[in-house]
Amino acid sequence: MKKIALQEVRDELPKYLRLAEEEDVVITDDGRPAGVLIGFRSEEDWEDYQLENDPRFLQMIAESRKELREGQGIRLEDIED
Repeated sequence: MKKIALQEVRDELPKYLRLAEEEDVVITDDGRPAGVLIGFRSEEDWEDYQLENDPRFLQMIAESRKELREGQGIRLEDIED
């Protein structure tokens, strides 16, 4: 993870967008973390990010895990091809 001052990011945004494809870039303001620049190498990476951060999807996962703990799920072995 790289830390970069806000002013430097403003001056060279394209450079840091390319860097963010490889690693998260922490943007600092007066030396304090202020945000994170996250890059995407592909459209698929962007779609994955959206899904992973969608509250509705996260709620569905939580509900599914709860059902599994309560014995209401279906084992993969029980699913027919």
